Amino acid sequence: MTEAVADAITNERHLLVQAGTGTGKSLAYLCAALASGRTVVVSTATLALQHQLVTVDLPRLVEAVQPVMGRRPTFALLKGRHHYVCRHKMSVDEEDGEAEALPEMSKQRFTGGNSYAAQVARLYDWANDTDTGDRDDLDPGVSDWAWRQVSVNSRECVGASNCGQGADCFAETAKQRAHAADIIVTNHALLSIDMMKGREILPQHSVVIVDEAHELADRVTSAAAADLSPAQLTWLAQRSRKKLGVDISEKFQDASRALADALDATGTERLVELPAPVSAALGLIDSACAEATTILAGSGEKDKGDLAAAQLREAMTAARETAGRLQSPGPTDVVWKDSNPRNPQLSVAPFAVAGLLTEQLYPDRVVVATSATLTLGGTFDTVARSLGLDPARHAADEDVLDYDTLDVGSPFNYPKQGILYVASHLPRPRASGLADDAAKELRRLVEAIGGRTLGLFSSRKAAESAADLLREHTDLPILLQGEETLAALVKRFRSEPQTCLLGVMSLWQGVDVPGDACQLVVIDRIPFPRPNEPLTAARNDAAEAAGKSGFAEVSVPHAAVRLAQGAGRLIRRVDDKGVVAILDSRLHTARSYGPFLRRSLPELWYTTDADKVAGALGRLGANPVS
Repeated sequence: MTEAVADAITNERHLLVQAGTGTGKSLAYLCAALASGRTVVVSTATLALQHQLVTVDLPRLVEAVQPVMGRRPTFALLKGRHHYVCRHKMSVDEEDGEAEALPEMSKQRFTGGNSYAAQVARLYDWANDTDTGDRDDLDPGVSDWAWRQVSVNSRECVGASNCGQGADCFAETAKQRAHAADIIVTNHALLSIDMMKGREILPQHSVVIVDEAHELADRVTSAAAADLSPAQLTWLAQRSRKKLGVDISEKFQDASRALADALDATGTERLVELPAPVSAALGLIDSACAEATTILAGSGEKDKGDLAAAQLREAMTAARETAGRLQSPGPTDVVWKDSNPRNPQLSVAPFAVAGLLTEQLYPDRVVVATSATLTLGGTFDTVARSLGLDPARHAADEDVLDYDTLDVGSPFNYPKQGILYVASHLPRPRASGLADDAAKELRRLVEAIGGRTLGLFSSRKAAESAADLLREHTDLPILLQGEETLAALVKRFRSEPQTCLLGVMSLWQGVDVPGDACQLVVIDRIPFPRPNEPLTAARNDAAEAAGKSGFAEVSVPHAAVRLAQGAGRLIRRVDDKGVVAILDSRLHTARSYGPFLRRSLPELWYTTDADKVAGALGRLGANPVS
């Protein structure tokens, strides 16, 4: 892999590399990156991998290569501005008395020792001691709402030259370190924003390495999404009253009420055409924002360095842009009503980002995309298309975004280390939740191994049902996602024998529990996306319009990636042993997609024999791996 990445950089050809768990892929691409002598951006999807790179892999690597290179290479971590404390915002809030008002506000949001006021007070204390101002260095963390009180995004920022705290700005310091570094580590969200902003955010570079590349398309979709809610407009009304006067404030209140009423009267999720009340509300929003931003623009020089004015401008500009996009969606945009009763809102996002990636990710730089899950059904084609590459042109040797592929395999002997068991005797899953037959099978497997189970469920309801069942019928410690922080649950699962950890999608990837603690991974059903989910429905429609099957083109690849990630939780080192049990008979019986999904999984020994699996689990339980 190191040689392939080095060749890709030298020959300026894009590269897709599948590298399984345990191959050391991060060291492979980092060695090649340093040897190239170029400035390289490394983008990750998860905080866990980002943390591993900057605290483990890169420190070890720069120490090792210094004698070879004759100098000590440098690296830096760069995140979006909103990830850092804004000293200016904190000072402004203290001067305006907002910090003193926090205890009263907390009564409306949180209670107890982790109240809103307590979180913000702890943030203020921490901000005075931290060297980085980075949210991820705050332990324990705080809610998103509390963090917003001490941070700003890029459009709210008044700029270092206009800011009294500019010389001590955490975000600017991180940016300066990144501009001087050989390797810049960032995340898919910031990489996405950089692409959409014409590459003005990340330092100049000629190579980008996308790790956890199977997540990139979804992260770009999230970065390109926008929403509008009555709550946002109410906030604008409150903030504009002091700055712009009562008339403007009341216009935002009118727009908020109109949008709330329109959403109440809108029953469907996906809005192919906007109902008249929604269109009328968006018109009020556009008008109020236009008038307010005109007034703010007229006082631009007077408000120079005014954070409150910058926040208002940012929020109003964003609201007006979103209202316009909702009224006139782009060719790939999907509009829908978010049915969350606590915070109803209109949302818009592209159902396809391959075109954006084709135009913005690849030109003028070499892209190396890697993951343990890049081949689906045995080929790179599906993931290549999602990343904006064209497998057909690649096969025809057309020199248009040409790329190479490499599967470096795995150090694990999957057929000897693990079993893939599909409960083919179970009825086809129907309703949401955990069916009685599947629950009985789960109990049998868990009791056979004596705990040591990671349960991955397709819904919160199913996970809760499984926890209730196991707590009622066994004496095993049962950990359920949501009852403690995820980090605390995983820590207990690693350290306490006979424990079961049950949860939903965030446990399907990024959880690394080698050894005895995790010898059974149970997946309740094939994780197909909901067909009526707005983006999925739009993707299905686009596939059908092209004469293809929406289910085969959209739902099956989505499920294949999730299944592969979930199954990959089992074998994490060369002496691990265990069973992946899938309680969905369709993986065995469905002729159209079952083989494709099975080819996307690690090559574990395959069986549908429940008795053999129970026996194997019993032997594992009696003779655990040290």
